[in-house]
Amino acid sequence: MRGGEGARTLHSSSRTSCTIVPERFRDEIGDWRLCVLSPYGGRVHAAWGLAISARIRERFGLEADTLWSDDGIVLHLPDLDADEAEALPSAAELVLIEPDEVEQAVTAELGGSALFGARFRENAARALLIPRAYPGRRTPLWQQRLKAQNLLEVARRYDDFPIVLETYRECLRDVLDLPGLQELLRGLSTREVSLVEVETQTASPFASSLLFDYVATYMYEGDTPSAEGRAAALSLDRDLLRELLGQEELRELIDPAALARVEDDLQHRSEMTRATGRDGLHDVLRRVGDLNHAEIEERVFEGVEAGSLLRELERERRIVRARIGGQERYIAADEAGLYRDALGAVPPGGLPEAFLADVPDALGELVARYARTHGPFTSDELRARYGVDAGAVLRELERAGDLVRGEIRPEGVDREWCDVEVLRRLRRASLAALRKERGIAR
Repeated sequence: MRGGEGARTLHSSSRTSCTIVPERFRDEIGDWRLCVLSPYGGRVHAAWGLAISARIRERFGLEADTLWSDDGIVLHLPDLDADEAEALPSAAELVLIEPDEVEQAVTAELGGSALFGARFRENAARALLIPRAYPGRRTPLWQQRLKAQNLLEVARRYDDFPIVLETYRECLRDVLDLPGLQELLRGLSTREVSLVEVETQTASPFASSLLFDYVATYMYEGDTPSAEGRAAALSLDRDLLRELLGQEELRELIDPAALARVEDDLQHRSEMTRATGRDGLHDVLRRVGDLNHAEIEERVFEGVEAGSLLRELERERRIVRARIGGQERYIAADEAGLYRDALGAVPPGGLPEAFLADVPDALGELVARYARTHGPFTSDELRARYGVDAGAVLRELERAGDLVRGEIRPEGVDREWCDVEVLRRLRRASLAALRKERGIAR
């Protein structure tokens, strides 16, 4: 069932066999996605999506990105903190709107929607209200949008501006099917149309087909300003993007400054994570792993003498020196057995037996920690660090879902490995930077 025809089937005898399925789940960066799976067509879904967006704004003060098609509606709810997430009502409460209230909600929401903006731009262009700066030359679409947006801001001051009235008429009569939506909502309120709410860990196959529209937006809206386009791409579901593109190509999406900040935090080089005493330095070695003297100096607070901390920790037998990758490095004493079994590093004498116990899959544990504490890295970088070929371990971690491989690091050349949690953190940090950039630009 497509277009406006879908809503008209409410009059048929098969009405009771129709079911609406609101499906709610979190995407990879923690934002909520709500997919309303429905067979009633794009005209009904467009009006319904606007009404749901209005309800979300009224209750939470959030701007919900809404996208609809003939198969349903997708809503993206960004930046919910823990308290707001707990207060988030069920999906059914969001989609069940009183039939008598929906027209007013849609009309109020319509004026600020992308649909209204696109139709106003087309109508203004036909009315020759958006002249070309250079006759005979094409004006980029994003510049047309800006011109139309500026014109619309002025036109809103006049209630009887003819192009605004025509845009409302076109949207409410030709694009949206308000009578069909009202009848659908009445069917839901009387239980003549079923509603089954589900909450899933990841998108179901039915919801995934709707989410591909986000991917299509990322791929084909080439005239979107770069910050907005990159922010939209970072909001995509990573698995869907990989399935469509064949591999993850995030080089142009990851923000270099965000990457540097995340790596400094992971490596305890930032001001907030550096060690201020010997206990802190011992914790850094436990979390990051082996470090040489110069690397340790980068991880202690300014004004703290790294050499004295190292001597105190060695005297207490909390750290020891080991030959790793052709360098003398410091390691936590209780990890002597780990480095011995993983790399063949000979531990010094006099350590407790508990520190020298056999470590199953020692190289796998060492590589996994390296990945957790670094940004995207190549196999050659890991080989240079430890002097071993860890290709088999990396592939095993990839099969287990702990690592991903792709073109991730900005200005990189080879494909890199990256811990999945680190990649999520990079995407969140890059998305936050891009949203801030987009907000400043506006």
